[in-house]
Amino acid sequence: MQTVISAGLLYIAPSVVDCGHVRAQVIADISGQTEERQVTTASHGHIVANYNIWSPDSKWIAYDCRNKGEAFDATRIECVNADTGEVRCIYEARNGATCGVATWHPGKKRVVFILGPDNPARDWSYAPSRRRGLVVDLDHPGEGRALDAMNYAPPFAPGALRGGSHVHVFDGAGEWVSFTYDDEILTCAGGRDGAEPNQRNIGVAAPFGPVRVNRNHPRNHDGGWFTFVASKTVAVPAPGSDEISQAAEEGWIGANGYIRADGSRQRRALAFQGMVTALNGHRHAEVFVLDLPEDPTIAGGAPLQGTGTTRPSPPRGAVQRRITYTDDRKHPGIQGPRHWLRSSPDGAAIAFLMKDDSGTPQLHIISPHGGGIRQVTRNPWAITSTFTWSPDGRWIAYAMDNSIFVTEVTSGRAHRLTARTEDAASPHRSACVFSPDGSRIAYLRKIASHLQIFTVTMPNSGGKPMVH
Repeated sequence: MQTVISAGLLYIAPSVVDCGHVRAQVIADISGQTEERQVTTASHGHIVANYNIWSPDSKWIAYDCRNKGEAFDATRIECVNADTGEVRCIYEARNGATCGVATWHPGKKRVVFILGPDNPARDWSYAPSRRRGLVVDLDHPGEGRALDAMNYAPPFAPGALRGGSHVHVFDGAGEWVSFTYDDEILTCAGGRDGAEPNQRNIGVAAPFGPVRVNRNHPRNHDGGWFTFVASKTVAVPAPGSDEISQAAEEGWIGANGYIRADGSRQRRALAFQGMVTALNGHRHAEVFVLDLPEDPTIAGGAPLQGTGTTRPSPPRGAVQRRITYTDDRKHPGIQGPRHWLRSSPDGAAIAFLMKDDSGTPQLHIISPHGGGIRQVTRNPWAITSTFTWSPDGRWIAYAMDNSIFVTEVTSGRAHRLTARTEDAASPHRSACVFSPDGSRIAYLRKIASHLQIFTVTMPNSGGKPMVH
């Protein structure tokens, strides 16, 4: 491979092949025009979520204090001032509980995060089907409200779930919250007596609460929102069909939904990864869209709350659609590092990672209506992290080649914002998050065995091109 650096541009050869035509790959190295800052320094872990980690005024970053992202061992949710480094405690778990994965409300001083079981025991420890969402207003730190009611014994109640919720994210209006869901009832049933298998699904909390449940199980609790399962999975998808065995890694479409083909607005919709089975038996994830009804409290063809042998069902008016069909690609399906689907602010495009023919994960976008997939990046290196859009919809930020990059969506041109580091200090795969004002990007690096929060500035973020 030959590299030539000229006037801040990095030319890489051999070039990328696009539809039979050779294209020069140009990457602008503008790390000399940016300011990178280490925001946290405490000798413990700092784990940020993959989205909505900034306060609405772009000053504070919320995080949990897990030492490693894989172990759910944090007992505090904190926030740090990205300018001064001041740290404030938002919530400290009690009674042996653990907490993590904090995201911010888009317009208020409010965060939502995962809370594990109080007083965990051998028969009730933290697990995907034993966790819930907690909402804390920063004017009252330490005081939390349960997002989702949980009902672990029949009779089951509409608006309450029977398992665990995970990675809670407010919609653009700050009214509804999405999450992934695992069912405790079906997990315990283990397929016996005709019970459906537990499968990860997409859940939503809507402001139609509170929901109160009975106390016939010691772990039952009330919730402030009306929660429901929005996606539909089946135990064994028919090969070649649009049936799925898992729904996960969702994201809200648009700050205010998207425009339907008839010109009307779909106010709330989610994009997610659905696990399909191809005709050849290969299982892979495709992009799906969930259009949500205005009133989710009305049952569809089956009970919202589920039964002892069936999972909770979507409400009337929820429409699930597959919008990508990649079975025939050399590398079918969504691939690359674990990531959540993210929509442009106007809702016109959904971004995801998929491998090109050389096996390199690249950014792609598609309309929520479906149709053609457009490859955005043609990078020589693999994208190695989650990603987010800039608030003006112009850029997508991600980690690659041990650096933070942004790519202009319309042109596909990549810009290196941070100097390349050694592997040990490279940006972590879990987050690369634009601030609400578009001026900075937050991410993690491991420093002396602990993950620390860093930020980098966006040069000329007032709308002018960064490279002429």
